[in-house]
Amino acid sequence: MSHNKTNQTRVVRRTKRRRLKKRAFFILIPLLVILAGVSYASYLYIKADSVFSNSYEDDGREKSELREAAVDPTKDNVSVLIMGVDASNIRQNADNSRTDTLMVATLNKKNDSVKLLSIPRDSYVYIPEIGREDKINHAHARGGTTATIDTVENLLEIPIDYYVKVNFEAFIDVVDAVDGINVDVPYELKEQNSKDQAGAIHLLPGEQQLNGEEALALARTRKQDNDIERGKRQQEIIKSVVRKAASLNSVLKYDDVIDAVGSNMTTNMTFSEMKSFISYGTAGKNLNFETLSLEGNDYQPGNVYYWQLDQVALQETKQTLQSHLGITPSSSTVNSTDGTTTSEENSSPY
Repeated sequence: MSHNKTNQTRVVRRTKRRRLKKRAFFILIPLLVILAGVSYASYLYIKADSVFSNSYEDDGREKSELREAAVDPTKDNVSVLIMGVDASNIRQNADNSRTDTLMVATLNKKNDSVKLLSIPRDSYVYIPEIGREDKINHAHARGGTTATIDTVENLLEIPIDYYVKVNFEAFIDVVDAVDGINVDVPYELKEQNSKDQAGAIHLLPGEQQLNGEEALALARTRKQDNDIERGKRQQEIIKSVVRKAASLNSVLKYDDVIDAVGSNMTTNMTFSEMKSFISYGTAGKNLNFETLSLEGNDYQPGNVYYWQLDQVALQETKQTLQSHLGITPSSSTVNSTDGTTTSEENSSPY
């Protein structure tokens, strides 16, 4: 009898040990996953801090001349000028590149809303740097970032608080880093690639997944439409990249995304200021994201083509952006600390 009891005791002990091992296993695995996630997030944070800090450049402006005080993006409405320049290693034109893509984003902190305006590259506007009207994309070639900011502020009568400038390689690398994006190609097109090889990219119409080179070709082409439609495509492509990057499947791609952006970007935003925009990205479906464009018509006084802006529509766009930033037209200046305005006679340089 004692022998049977001993065997039963051993069986019971083995069973308990197995149960304890199973419990430990089910507790340990989630714990390891959490620790791995925390470690990866910490790694990404440290890397982003290093990479994006290296992308920072001091543009010599403490604030826009249209601001009374410097903005604090954690509580103020701010604007960001996005410049996609046609600089590349093949072209070797970093010092005199033009803005192939030009957008202005206004961000409203209270409403977690973003308005994204696409400015046609051939827009016929006044460029303060050269003292006459010309294509807006020539501003960067003539005076770099500063000349472009001055031109956009003069055009829209809003302060430009921050800027982000990227080149072709950044666009291609980011799209490739998230394993491509799904977009609707409106028509068949043959376009050059980033190495300026004519006809290297051939796309058929329809919804499909594009790699970096293909997405760039779609963003740049305008052979079958105009700058307005081109701007709309670019806005849709940007939204597709953001959606793909924000998806769970792309979390492990963030390392590559950081490398792609950081090595091809310059900005006057510090890493700390960049972090203040996270709330817009995490707003999800609650984010009010509106895209805008500048209406106009073809204008060709000689051999050079321009996009002549419709002045009535331009005025409406100015008012929309000014309202979104919480400021009044150029007859007033903005107080960045509380979003109110102070009327001053002839306060605007424009």
